[in-house]
Amino acid sequence: MYHSVDECRDDPYLVTVTPERLRRQLAWLRRRGLTGVGVRELLRAHAAGRARRLVGLTFDDGYADFVEHAVPALLRYGHTATVFVLPGRLGGVNAWDEKGPRKPLLTADGIRAAAAAGMEVGSHGLLHLDLTATDDDVLTAELTESRSRLADITGRTPTGFCYPYGATDARAVAAARRAGYGYACSVDPGPLAGTFALPRAYIGQRDAAGRLNAKRLLHRLRTAKGAAGGGGADR
Repeated sequence: MYHSVDECRDDPYLVTVTPERLRRQLAWLRRRGLTGVGVRELLRAHAAGRARRLVGLTFDDGYADFVEHAVPALLRYGHTATVFVLPGRLGGVNAWDEKGPRKPLLTADGIRAAAAAGMEVGSHGLLHLDLTATDDDVLTAELTESRSRLADITGRTPTGFCYPYGATDARAVAAARRAGYGYACSVDPGPLAGTFALPRAYIGQRDAAGRLNAKRLLHRLRTAKGAAGGGGADR
């Protein structure tokens, strides 16, 4: 789980990795015979029994720097990824981060460029709201309207959804399923873990080789525990 890729000294929410750090992380995957893919591709491969050397890569919030910095690095090392975008804030900024700094978000053209480069485009809702704290009408609009807007932008209805802030509850999971998505990503959904609440491991600027390996092992143990407990999909 990534967010922004840029040169940024002011990063109070720890959502930014530098382009150089990202390149090193992607090279680390490549050296170990691992290939980063979007979540849609990962799930299909998992269903076919061929996901052993694949790693799902995601970029939340749809920052403009995804096209500028992340896409070239991904392609350089033979990876793809899913970018979760906010069609209600096209060309806007991350206004939900009270402390800043303000980072530009993808425009419609930027979203199309990401898709043209082979990246999966998924929905992050319209406005980056905590869906566990919204009423039913807002919850439905965030899921369904964002999906239809992205279909208009890219010409392809998105398969994936990502809960803003990773905030997940049974009501949001049920709404994502009703909206027609094929999967949804969370962060650490606990007993809700499954295809509509996929757990992910946070990756940040401090994650060099040793930390990446530790996080990979920890994530595998955590998801295996969830599967053993009946939580659902193991990713």
